[in-house]
Amino acid sequence: MLYLRRRISAKYQQPERLYAHFDAPNPVDLQSHMTDKKDYLIYKLADNMKGCIKIDAELFRKLDVKRGLRNEDGTGVLVGLTNIGNVVGYERTPDGLIPTPGRLYFRGYEIADLTRPLIEEGRFGFEEVAYLLLSGNLPDAEELEEFRRLLVENMPLMPKTMVGIVELEGSDIMNILARSVLELYTYDPTPDDISRDNLMRQSIELTSKFPTIIAYAYNMLRHKTQGRSLHIRHPKEDYSLAENFLYMLLGNNYTPLDARTLDLLLILQAEHGGGNNSTFTVRVTSSTCTDTYSSIAAGIGSLKGPKHGGANIRVHHMIEHLKQAVHDWEDEGELFRYLCRMVRKDAYDGSGLIYGIGHAVYTLSDPRAVLLREMAGKLAAEKGRVKEFEFMMRIERLAIQAVYSVKGEGKKLCANVDFYSGFVYDLIGLPEEIYTPLFAMARIVGWCAHRNEELCFNGRRIIRPAYRCVADPRDYVDVAER
Repeated sequence: MLYLRRRISAKYQQPERLYAHFDAPNPVDLQSHMTDKKDYLIYKLADNMKGCIKIDAELFRKLDVKRGLRNEDGTGVLVGLTNIGNVVGYERTPDGLIPTPGRLYFRGYEIADLTRPLIEEGRFGFEEVAYLLLSGNLPDAEELEEFRRLLVENMPLMPKTMVGIVELEGSDIMNILARSVLELYTYDPTPDDISRDNLMRQSIELTSKFPTIIAYAYNMLRHKTQGRSLHIRHPKEDYSLAENFLYMLLGNNYTPLDARTLDLLLILQAEHGGGNNSTFTVRVTSSTCTDTYSSIAAGIGSLKGPKHGGANIRVHHMIEHLKQAVHDWEDEGELFRYLCRMVRKDAYDGSGLIYGIGHAVYTLSDPRAVLLREMAGKLAAEKGRVKEFEFMMRIERLAIQAVYSVKGEGKKLCANVDFYSGFVYDLIGLPEEIYTPLFAMARIVGWCAHRNEELCFNGRRIIRPAYRCVADPRDYVDVAER
């Protein structure tokens, strides 16, 4: 839109000249005149919008509006109850909020307790966590194996769905994923049935199919844009979900540590409470009793936003910029000064943000980032990229100091999971185009668990928050007299 404004304002300095140009009689120029009219109308409507979107900031305080569904202290407004996930970053006391080390719970189990045995034993655990989130209980060995086989059995796509992915245009995998999910509605024999059995069936099928859709969509995109060979690899029965995804995407070009690290990332991103934007979107749409595919597609649209699932790409771009901007990676003084410039909006993108630093709930630490940092160090050692990993840790520590130095310590900051996720994806050899889709591949389990809870246990009451209109009444004027 900024480009459009500049182009129009440069070409038409005065409205009189604009309409004189539109009235030019030459029929050859008719098409260009119509395009100019369309552009100007868009520009005019957008310019008018500047006046009608302004709301006095004092009204928000006067009317006690919870902007962003947040309280004055930055905490979220309580809008529902859940048994699924809990995010803890502070303790509420009579004197205010006390920062604490971050904790994340899945169905009452702390995330570290779920993941430590997997890391120590070198085994895969996403299937186990998915079983827990969907059913409420950890599986025994037999149940886990049956569930793993069920996921693998559901991973293949119907030929029509595969053809649909091949024919879809566009370069954004998240959009392709959303459209593919909506298409699955067509092939579901009972898509609108919201009974428990049907919801669980749909949950398992979506969890199974997300890796296949994303892998095939990227391979098709690479084929179309880079002229690379098109590979359609079928999932293997004895592979974990993480292994199957890497195999379908990369063939055999990955290591066991790559697969275990991806498995950990999927676990860490599988669920994050009912208050995160995409999960809340799924719950809001589910409260209308819409079908599963429409609700999940809405969640994908929410996750795509750069302030949510797309944040890992912003971190990745920022780190690549810092690699070039900071001449001596080990010179903490040089790095700190540049980070301060970024906070002051004098460097990088002028946003004043250091991406990957800070979180809405976590204060002293993000437990996901703590676990991922550990795996990132091991993976960096395997790939011969330890210096980059050390640079990342240096940025993490000095970025927090830089924010405090420029803005003060009004809010405790820590690195969030996005700070290391992009680096880990890059170490594994995954393309940037699937960073956010991978987040969706993990979060689909949490989305389905919350949808099922919303429909089955929350009384099926539609979620309808209130907005107060503060516009003044106006008298209608006939079109001829305006």
